Amino acid sequence: MEQEFILTLACRDTRGIVHAVAGLLVQAGCNIIDSQQFGDLQGEQASGLFFMRVHFEAPPQLADVQALQTLFEHTRTQFGMTLQLHARARRARVLLMVSQHGHCLNDLLFRWKSGSLPVDVAAIISNHRTFEDLAGSYGIPFHHLPLSAVAAGGDKAAAKRAQEAQIEALIEREAIDLVVLARYMQILSPELCQALAGRAINIHHSFLPSFKGARPYYQAHARGVKLIGATAHYVTPDLDEGPIIEQDVQRVDHGMSAEDFTAAGRDIECMVLARAVRWHVEHRVLVNGHKCVVFR
Repeated sequence: MEQEFILTLACRDTRGIVHAVAGLLVQAGCNIIDSQQFGDLQGEQASGLFFMRVHFEAPPQLADVQALQTLFEHTRTQFGMTLQLHARARRARVLLMVSQHGHCLNDLLFRWKSGSLPVDVAAIISNHRTFEDLAGSYGIPFHHLPLSAVAAGGDKAAAKRAQEAQIEALIEREAIDLVVLARYMQILSPELCQALAGRAINIHHSFLPSFKGARPYYQAHARGVKLIGATAHYVTPDLDEGPIIEQDVQRVDHGMSAEDFTAAGRDIECMVLARAVRWHVEHRVLVNGHKCVVFR
């Protein structure tokens, strides 16, 4: 794995992109393991962009991100590419944030510990102490950062800014690559959303906007909903409207209780969030305006 890399790119769709990229890699002595591409050309809302992900093995003299960036500089300029190169051996450093519903947190920690989620969990942040012992059992630093308006003289906005300043400092100090809101039930400020653009993932039920607020699964049960689901998306200043990475659904029926709805919904939330995190850290997700291209 030390000599394996992932290349991702986006540019205006035109002839010769695949040939240029593949040809350059072959000429440099690289072995292409997997290559996927997509041109967004269909329909009135098409962006006209071309997206590509290439997994390749480089020869020893090129097995360095900086060397590979130099290799691709002319091609990047020629096609006006937004191009990134990632060493496959480097694991993303992840910050998990949670409030008082721990199913997604527990699922991600288990997947990380069992080796099925290739990340390094650097820390857990919560505005409650509910999962401090859980973090301790995994040996992960736990940071209790409550939103205390009292500490800010009763000014809730000031309290939020102060708390988010601590979050930003931790992200900087720990060199965090990805922030995962694992049922963190606080709205991030537009400033923090902008700072985390493209590297913060949120999970929520897919009943929005019909069933907002507390106990959405109970609201759905009361209305006789037949499908429940979950959505994982990138965080943006537009609440719950960021580019969608993954979704899933499950059928439910009249014979299930509201508690059954909630249990099924939480299972789906766990699976959807885990997929989104994995695809992100494997560099399979490319943002295309308000949408995502996901190379599975």
